Amino acid sequence: MMTEQKYEITVGIECHVQLATKTKLFSEVDNDARGKEPNSCVSPVEYALPGMLPRLNHEAVIMAIRAGLALNSSINLVSRFDRKHYFYPDSPKGYQITQMYQPIIGAGFVELPDGKKIRIEHAHLEGDAGKLTHFDHYSLVDLNRADTPLIEIVSMPDLHSAKDAHDYCKELWRIMTFAGVCLGDLYNGNMRFDVNISLAKKGSEKLGKRAEIKNLNSFRSVERAIEYEYDRQSKMLDAGEVITQETRGWNDAAGKTTSQRSKEEAQDYRYMPEPDIPPIRLSEQQIAEQRECLPLLPSDYRKTLGFIIPSDILEILLDYKNLVDKLIELKTAYDTQEIDKAISKSAILRISNLFASVLLAEENSSLLNDPLPTKNQLMDLNTMIFKKELSSTSAKEVFLRFFDPEMRFKETRTIAKELNLIQENDLGAVEKIVDDVLHDPKNAQAVADFKAGSEKVLGFLTGQVMKASRGKANPSVVQEVLRQKLKNN
Repeated sequence: MMTEQKYEITVGIECHVQLATKTKLFSEVDNDARGKEPNSCVSPVEYALPGMLPRLNHEAVIMAIRAGLALNSSINLVSRFDRKHYFYPDSPKGYQITQMYQPIIGAGFVELPDGKKIRIEHAHLEGDAGKLTHFDHYSLVDLNRADTPLIEIVSMPDLHSAKDAHDYCKELWRIMTFAGVCLGDLYNGNMRFDVNISLAKKGSEKLGKRAEIKNLNSFRSVERAIEYEYDRQSKMLDAGEVITQETRGWNDAAGKTTSQRSKEEAQDYRYMPEPDIPPIRLSEQQIAEQRECLPLLPSDYRKTLGFIIPSDILEILLDYKNLVDKLIELKTAYDTQEIDKAISKSAILRISNLFASVLLAEENSSLLNDPLPTKNQLMDLNTMIFKKELSSTSAKEVFLRFFDPEMRFKETRTIAKELNLIQENDLGAVEKIVDDVLHDPKNAQAVADFKAGSEKVLGFLTGQVMKASRGKANPSVVQEVLRQKLKNN
């Protein structure tokens, strides 16, 4: 953790988002290579064989528009591609097709959960590079990832802490996955973060020399890398050393960055207009169509559910789109049925707590891959809890059985009956059981102790009634009846 800061840290982040298109950016090859053999999703275009020309994937353009709108960004009606020249084994062409000078996505912003706004400079469309796997004396090239459609989201230097950088990256992940433009599989590199970090004395208007940490693929790694760099650079500045602008790599196991190469400038890449792909020309109507079909984004869920669910629970649930979608479905159903607002609010909160406490418990995490209970099942569960037909423990048991292949299609009440979990609320039935317990000679001493002023024996007597009812009696009703009868007798 960064301690009391002598220097102010400034962070800018370039986020590489792989678009979830069916095919690659410039060919008709399968774009999802997860779990597939190396170099099995490659065409002559990715191999850069002579005479092979790129053809722009229209679906990638549509997804880029949608991503830009989700980022509160302007969409440029005209954008074009450039060649970024570099020579590396993961790029057989000897260049990357990208958008240096006229990107498709203009300025925008991302609002963090705490209300901070991080400005977006632009986002550009480009083809991804292949993947290198390094060994002691050689490297292997896998071109399955080559020319996967990317948008690179470039932030302004508005971040000044490791935590804010963590929150920004997570919010980007949520926005891109909720918008349906990215699968969001961090393990397989669907989103990767390049983090630019610089330090300057507090109050200085001039930013320090920056180090760029490449290819971070988790929010925690982003946070840890920034904390490490702050410590490294601050020690160098304290010692009077000069910070050099460079590219560094992150070793997650060692928890430190290592120097890779000096930082290149634009002129080093010899940018030139891409001659084989014409400019992208969009109409206002095309942009309006994508704006119209944009799905709910994290900010929309916060506006709709934020007054019902505590923010700490809601932020956890927002990592799982299927869960917050189900809560929205419930809210819509309650609103449609014109259920009392207080009752519907309590019901939605109760289900959100079940999601957080049961589904997100480590032992039940696999259930997140299963279909969620239906709207009617959850509403009926709420009704039974409200009528005190189910205890909190029983409600959790019924909720878990919604995921049981043998029970998931059954009605809530049917499940509860089969599990013998429905509480007895009939006052007459409870009174009869209480009378039997109080007149049982084995309980005479407990009755006497209560009348003598010992409140603690009430728990014992309640337990005896619950045992006699085989767990069906409502404990709160039992205690109420016990008190009345003990005081009156």
